[in-house]
Amino acid sequence: MSRLPSRYPGERLFSFLLVIFSIFLLWRSYLISGFSELSSPGAVPIGASAMMVLASCIAFTQSLKTPLNQEARFFYHCFPPVVGFVMALVLVYAVVLEQLGFIATSIIFLWVALKVLSQRSALWSLGLALLSLVLIYVVFRLIFQIVLPEGIIPERAILAAISRFFGGE
Repeated sequence: MSRLPSRYPGERLFSFLLVIFSIFLLWRSYLISGFSELSSPGAVPIGASAMMVLASCIAFTQSLKTPLNQEARFFYHCFPPVVGFVMALVLVYAVVLEQLGFIATSIIFLWVALKVLSQRSALWSLGLALLSLVLIYVVFRLIFQIVLPEGIIPERAILAAISRFFGGE
C-alpha cells in the first residue's frame, strides 16, 4: 500500500525560484560566447543550464499537481533544530576565528559539531576532529601556503621549530 506523494510547505515556491534561477543561469551562460558551435567556451555551461531549466520545470509542474501535506510544518521540515544549531555554530566560529586563531577555533568547532551531530563519544569526536584538522592544515597551510589567522597558538614558532628539527633553514 503506497501513499500518494504530497507536497511540503515551501516546495512549490522553491521549485518556482529554481526555474527562475535556472533561466538566469542559461542566459548568463549564453552571454559567455553565444552558441556558435559545440566547441565554443559557452557550450558546456549552456548545456548544463539547459538541463537545469528542464529539470526545474519538471519539478515545478509536479509540485503543481501534488496536494499539500496537511501534517507538515514549515519550520520542522525546512528548518529543523539541527540546521539552526549548525548555523549558530558557524556564526560563532566566524566571530571568534580572528581572536582565537584557526587551529583553536577549528578544533573546538569540529569537536562540538561532531559530538552533537554524530552522537558518539567525546573521545571519538575529538580524535576525528584532530585528524580532520591535521589534514585541513596540511592542505591549506603547508601545501597551498595560505596564511591562516594565528590567534593564541604561535604557529610560526612551531613551524620554525619543526623546520629546524628536520634540518631546514
